Amino acid sequence: MTIAIPPSAKIHLRPVQFVDSPVDLDGQVARLGGGMVWFGAYEIIASEKGKRVARHMVPIERLDDALAGVSDEHRMAVKALRGRIESARTPLKLGERVLRFEQPQIMGILNVTPDSFSDGGGHQDDPQSAADAGFAMTAAGAALIDVGGESTRPGAETVWERDEIARVVPVIEKLAATGAAISIDTRKAEVMQAALAAGAHLVNDVGALLWDDRALDVVVNAGCPVVLMHSPDPKSGPHGEPGYADPLIEVFDWLEARIDAVVAAGVPRDKIIADPGIGFGKGIQHNLHLLNGLSIFQGLGCPILLGASRKRLIGALSNEVTADKRLGGSIALACRGADQGVQMLRVHDVRETAQAVHVWRGLRDAALMPVACTKTPFVPSEVEGRW
Repeated sequence: MTIAIPPSAKIHLRPVQFVDSPVDLDGQVARLGGGMVWFGAYEIIASEKGKRVARHMVPIERLDDALAGVSDEHRMAVKALRGRIESARTPLKLGERVLRFEQPQIMGILNVTPDSFSDGGGHQDDPQSAADAGFAMTAAGAALIDVGGESTRPGAETVWERDEIARVVPVIEKLAATGAAISIDTRKAEVMQAALAAGAHLVNDVGALLWDDRALDVVVNAGCPVVLMHSPDPKSGPHGEPGYADPLIEVFDWLEARIDAVVAAGVPRDKIIADPGIGFGKGIQHNLHLLNGLSIFQGLGCPILLGASRKRLIGALSNEVTADKRLGGSIALACRGADQGVQMLRVHDVRETAQAVHVWRGLRDAALMPVACTKTPFVPSEVEGRW
């Protein structure tokens, strides 16, 4: 089996054909990002100017043979992408806590704003109430609390730095005093500095360190991890006009270029988390394409964050239910992400998502144990349920 790739094309790899377990499949499956997900084939995508020009499904055990006829440049590109896809993600040390990525970790959303799309106003002007909500998230299973003082919903007004600092710093100080791992959700350098000084450990920037010209220097000098999120035009805000020929390829290429630039500026790749930006400058169909193809982003070589909790696409697919009634859809998308190796889930509903991840992990663990054949007949009982 050999494949043909146009000489001028760029190569992308998407892990496909996921399996429950690698048991008895030596050499036929690979582990995704060092996590609990295994897959049996690669979709090799060739693109030119962001548009697909060829695609091939190749089983893992036949990949080397399939590449025999392609150029050395393309073969090296596949090797590099494959190495990033199959390598384990480096744990992050966040204060007293270490975040490991063998299974999805939960980032709990803690908004201290009056106007966030889902839960704005719940903790406004009450740092203790906000901190208590953060403590409850940690107890419910959140590995990281994401504190934000400015809404990023469409149409939201920009908050003055000092007002944003006044909202988030008292909450961060209270959370940090208990040893909680904390991220600051902001695009402003001054807010980043104040939050990090107050005890935050990670910067989560919807502007990918592009909205504020000083933001990149703050992260480099702090030596802290950072989340880089895709949006069409971060300089003008996260909700630019969507226009994609192929959202999966274009968002990947944008994140790849942005990660390379941030690494070149001095942030180690193993301290970068990539976020495809579900709902930011993207229509419903764009979001669905991204969610169906999430595994391609493992080729960035960074942990992937999925922030789809209570997003509008859930409402649109459910006859426009309001944000507070989107739990079922949020859980469905979280599980979709986990099945494709996503390492971090940013959610409002921590307890329910943590339960879903526990069940997901239990299924994975059980699949790793070979089932012994037995001649003992199975006799169902009423204790086990209706039969």
